[in-house]
Amino acid sequence: MMRAMPADRTSLRRDGGTLRQSIVGLGLAAAVFAGWLAIHVYAMFAFDLTWRSLPIALVMAVLQCWLSVGLFIVSHDAMHGSLVPRGDAINGAVGGALLFLYAGFGWHRMKRAHFAHHKAPGTRDDPDFSADHPTRFWPWYKTFLMRYFGWRSALFVCTVVAVYWFALGVPVEKIVLLYGMPAIASSMQLFYFGTYRPHRHDDAGFADRHNARSERFGSVVSLATCFHFGYHCEHHRAPNVPWWGLPEARRKTLQTEHKA
Repeated sequence: MMRAMPADRTSLRRDGGTLRQSIVGLGLAAAVFAGWLAIHVYAMFAFDLTWRSLPIALVMAVLQCWLSVGLFIVSHDAMHGSLVPRGDAINGAVGGALLFLYAGFGWHRMKRAHFAHHKAPGTRDDPDFSADHPTRFWPWYKTFLMRYFGWRSALFVCTVVAVYWFALGVPVEKIVLLYGMPAIASSMQLFYFGTYRPHRHDDAGFADRHNARSERFGSVVSLATCFHFGYHCEHHRAPNVPWWGLPEARRKTLQTEHKA
């Protein structure tokens, strides 16, 4: 019986890694989506919002904010093809659906903008960057919102609110507290931990042409803040690594720095 050539073994390992990455990525994506949907449906149609239940509502709002960040991060992985390697159709379907659910975003427009960001990060040609306010949070965040939250997003949100409020009779205070506020807060969380902190200019500068830095958070804090997107230098250096693989990439970076 003939032995497999080394190239064949390499191919098998590569295919096995691709399959594992796809299974883990889709499983985590399903968990994030299921969690977001369960809280959303319960909050809108079953939860009784009163002064007594307000603490529970606030906990749900915080969880929903975090899961909304997760929806965007999963769609971001889909843009890079790291959700399902070599699965363009699945990446487009999952990423497009989650982006639309997040804020009515269009898949192709967001993907083009994100690849423009990777092409010239932290420069005037970067759509995520504010060259006029490279150190100031609020002016930069305002620019960020104006570039991405256009008429499609406004129409999407207004349609959801109108259907819930007028057609389905959901109290407006529930819509504001348990849908509107988590959505707005998640945009700030994504911007602060995924754009502002990694790419803001300071006296220390950046390590390389990616104009990005990584947080020194532990894995738990990193997951809680932005699904490990704070390990941003590692993401720019290897955008094919999925969000759940970034802690390992960060550990390797720190080991290399320690040896040096």
